Amino acid sequence: MIRIAPTGRVLAVAAAASLALTACGGGGGDTAAKQSESAAPSTAASSAPAAKGDGTLTLGTVLPQTGSLAFLGPPEFAGVDQAVKEINEAGGVLGKPITKIHTDSGDTSTNIASQSVDKLLAQKADAIIGAASSSVSESIIDKVTGAGVVQFSPANTSDKFTTINDKGLYFRTAPPDKLQGRVLGDLIAADGNDTIGILAMQDSYGSGLADQVTKTAEEAGAGVVERVDYDPKSADFSADVAKIKAKNPKAIVLIGFEEGAKVVAELVKQGLTTDKYKWYMVDGNMSNTNYQKMPKGTLKGVKGTIPGAEAPEEFRKKLVELSPKLSDFTYAAESYDAANLIALAAEAAKDDSGASIAAKLPEVSKGGEKCKSFKECVDLLKAGKDIDYDGLSGPVEFNDAGDPAVATIGVYQYGDDNKYPGKALEYRTGKIEG
Repeated sequence: MIRIAPTGRVLAVAAAASLALTACGGGGGDTAAKQSESAAPSTAASSAPAAKGDGTLTLGTVLPQTGSLAFLGPPEFAGVDQAVKEINEAGGVLGKPITKIHTDSGDTSTNIASQSVDKLLAQKADAIIGAASSSVSESIIDKVTGAGVVQFSPANTSDKFTTINDKGLYFRTAPPDKLQGRVLGDLIAADGNDTIGILAMQDSYGSGLADQVTKTAEEAGAGVVERVDYDPKSADFSADVAKIKAKNPKAIVLIGFEEGAKVVAELVKQGLTTDKYKWYMVDGNMSNTNYQKMPKGTLKGVKGTIPGAEAPEEFRKKLVELSPKLSDFTYAAESYDAANLIALAAEAAKDDSGASIAAKLPEVSKGGEKCKSFKECVDLLKAGKDIDYDGLSGPVEFNDAGDPAVATIGVYQYGDDNKYPGKALEYRTGKIEG
């Protein structure tokens, strides 16, 4: 069970709310299971000499160049590239430049991610950033962590990873869907919607978010009158949308990836347009490129949630210099922070092996002297100081499950141009305990 107590103040166009989340009952048991799964390998490793790295930090990525989340690839690759650039300009890790290898994750309709992991392991990657899709990460986590390599996702939000058996080697800078689902459910109810229809893709991401949105909305007095879990590979969504239309809900929640454009087109075709119904989206389908071929105003007024704090303007400019065609910045900051944290953990451990990096990731993320860049942090480490890296995506303080203990969710709204602006309507920051 999640208990949430909002506080804060509302400004002209932005609101800040403190969300205190406490896991209890069954949730506490899940966390304990996760801790026991990850603690045992760590304890065993401490009682025997750990395998040392080769002295050169090799950072791989398994991120979407193709597939249903391909629109998220450019900002994630750019975030990693910017971090590696700054790290190497600051002297690298352990006195050597980072070796960086980018690969494609594809999606769950292909075996691309597994092949990419094989390639990275053959090239002796110490840590792998990715995947973006929770389902893709699930498909490769055993292979990555089984090889003693850190897997660090900037975008996985499935609740499954909190309790998954990862040998203590899996981390993420994106918060679990319990927080995003809670924020979205609260938003829908606060907007005055007492009847809701949900169209969610069939996978751990879609189902998890739909479950939490339903739970939160019902607690707030609203009712989910129809929920359709659709096949994202389907060529036609007319029957799925017809089920929603038959129940005539005030709000329609769309939870999916790139196929969301086809779902949107079908909603419009059946007359469920944004001037008559309130639509809501999530990070997987919030895009500034996916809906550009649609008539002006198709998404006007649509609201959606994206985990993470707003990426600073200076950071965005740097990314555009690296990737001039960049138009989305979703999970760019989380990817940047992931690379920096891995590098700092290797530096703190004075070793680039996966086990050493994993052991130090919680330590460099909390409890020490605060610092906000690799250079600032590494200088403190070299001076013998304990550090607390506060990233661009938020404080990034890991709990025992490898999840961020503090996270921010932004609420965005589409304009007449079928794009959402970089600045959110509202930010809600929550602390996850348990």
